[in-house]
Amino acid sequence: MPMTQDSQKNNPILHWSGMTDTGRVRQNNEDAFLAITFNDKECSFLGKIGEATQEKGDFIFAVSDGMGGANAGEFASRVAVDKLTELAPQSFRLSAMGMTVDYNDILSEVFFEIHKKIHYYSFHYEECRGMGATLSMCWFTPEKMHFAHIGDSRIYHMSSTGEMKQLTNDHSVAARLMREGKINEREMRKHPERSILERSLGARSEIIEPQFGSFIYETGDTFILCSDGVSDVLFDSNIRDALLRPFPYLANKPPAEQIVKRAITQGSQDNVTAVVIQI
Repeated sequence: MPMTQDSQKNNPILHWSGMTDTGRVRQNNEDAFLAITFNDKECSFLGKIGEATQEKGDFIFAVSDGMGGANAGEFASRVAVDKLTELAPQSFRLSAMGMTVDYNDILSEVFFEIHKKIHYYSFHYEECRGMGATLSMCWFTPEKMHFAHIGDSRIYHMSSTGEMKQLTNDHSVAARLMREGKINEREMRKHPERSILERSLGARSEIIEPQFGSFIYETGDTFILCSDGVSDVLFDSNIRDALLRPFPYLANKPPAEQIVKRAITQGSQDNVTAVVIQI
C-alpha cells in the first residue's frame, strides 16, 4: 500500500549514496565513509546506495579523512568510523528507555572515545605515531539531524530551492584566516597552510573541540558530506551543479558518484569521498 501524504510527513524517506575513490595521484585511500542504521538492540551497515524510512531506528552517515605516514592515515579513518558503530546503539538505548537525550553530550563522548582510541594506537605502535583523522557525521532522528564535526571534511545543506550552505567550519589555519577576514576563499585555496589542521582526532592534539549542531530537516532537503579531496577543487556552486546539472555521462549515476567524479575531473590531488542524503 502506498504511503499517504501524512505518513510521509511523519516518517520521511531517506535516500542515500556514498562513494570513495583513491583519486589519480595517491596510491592508497586514507578516506572512509560510513552509513548505518541502528536501534537499542543492533547496528546494521547500509549499502552504498539505498532508501529507507526511520520506522525501525536512526541513521548515521559519516566521512573521515586519515592522516599519518605509511598506512597509518588509512587506519586512523577506519578506527573513527568503526568506533561509531560500537557506540551508536548504546546512545539510542537511552532514548528508547524514555530518558532525555542531550545529543551534544552523546556526540562529545563519542568523539572523545574515538580520539582516545587513536591516541592509544599512536602511543603503542611505532608505525602509528602521530596519526589522526577528521570526522564529520550526521545523525538522523525522526525529528532532527544532529551533526558533529572536527577537521576539514565538510557537511553541506542544500534546500529544495538549490540554496547551498556549509554547516561546518574547516579547522585549518587557512580557513581560520578566511573567517577572520584576512584572506578570501581563493587565497585560502592556495594558502601554504591550507592543509594544516588546528583541530583533529588523534594526531598531536591533547584537547579536542568538535563543532556540534542540529537541523530541523524538511522534505526536499539534501545533505552532503565530503572530504577535502572534493572541497579543495569544487566551490559550493560546483557541488550544487554536480547534483542539479550533472555531466551528461553521469546523469544516471548516484549523486555521490556525480560529486566524486566531478572532483577528479577538476584535478583533485587527494583521495575523494562524498555521501549524499536526500529527504
